[in-house]
Amino acid sequence: MKYANLAKQRYLDMLETACGPTIMGYFNDPSIIEIMLNPNGELFIERLTQGKVKTGIIVPLSQSENIIKLVASYKNQVIHEKSPMIATDIPFLGARFQGWIPPVVTQPTFSIRKRATQIFGLDHYVNKKILSAEQAIFLKEAVLNHKNIIIAGGTSSGKTTFTNALLDILSGTQERILVLEDLPELQVLAEDIVTLNTSETVSMRDLVKGSLRMRPDRIIVGEVRDGAALELLKAWNTGHPGGICTLHANSVESTPYRLEDLIREISISIPHYLITEAIDIVVFIERLKDGTRRVKDIGSLKTEHSGQYEFTKIL
Repeated sequence: MKYANLAKQRYLDMLETACGPTIMGYFNDPSIIEIMLNPNGELFIERLTQGKVKTGIIVPLSQSENIIKLVASYKNQVIHEKSPMIATDIPFLGARFQGWIPPVVTQPTFSIRKRATQIFGLDHYVNKKILSAEQAIFLKEAVLNHKNIIIAGGTSSGKTTFTNALLDILSGTQERILVLEDLPELQVLAEDIVTLNTSETVSMRDLVKGSLRMRPDRIIVGEVRDGAALELLKAWNTGHPGGICTLHANSVESTPYRLEDLIREISISIPHYLITEAIDIVVFIERLKDGTRRVKDIGSLKTEHSGQYEFTKIL
């Protein structure tokens, strides 16, 4: 343990040196959720309450290369022209890292997605006019009544942060909650909680299947993006209600079709009935042009007829 701590501190010191005071300053700022470096060296950041901002800082080529190679070395990987990508987490920093080098890009580029350090409740969303008071009341009751909820939206629409707001409703609960993620981003202040993360050898499908043998009261999935969608729907529909999951989709109406696309990755047969039975509520959150977010639609999924799903808009 002593040597592990020394190695960790040594790596942190090296990473801090490579990033320099500017990038580390952004990293240590709790209001910043993403740090993005473009191939031309321009650095952008995204603040939780402000959206994406151009910093005006140009990162030298040598510095960006060092950062990417250092992150790769932490995972015992070597990044070079025949293996020009690194996608990993930095566990003790609570961050997700995606980096590329030539020939995929003209110059090194990366994005660092930080884990949220501050949890906003639904009241915050109401105060910011992202959510109406009526919608907040409805969603709180839905969570407490064990409805299965999908949070849909595009990239950087705020799905994960909003999911944390719903999970905040469960603070202090005695229920046994299993949280399944690729990288740790969701937070639940509950006494009986198990967090499971995928790895190079353990897929999200594996986690969902295994979670059923761990006596869960609720199964929460950070994001479903592959055939694990089928396993999740089965789990939700067989005695484990009260789940929450995020999904990339363009609207409330397109959500079940997006699930169909994911299920097709592992099955030629689409269980339409399972989709309609397992999902109670779909919340669609969108990011506006000014960087702010809003909950655009909340709908309930009804029975499917002739290849079409029926939605009832709730609020």
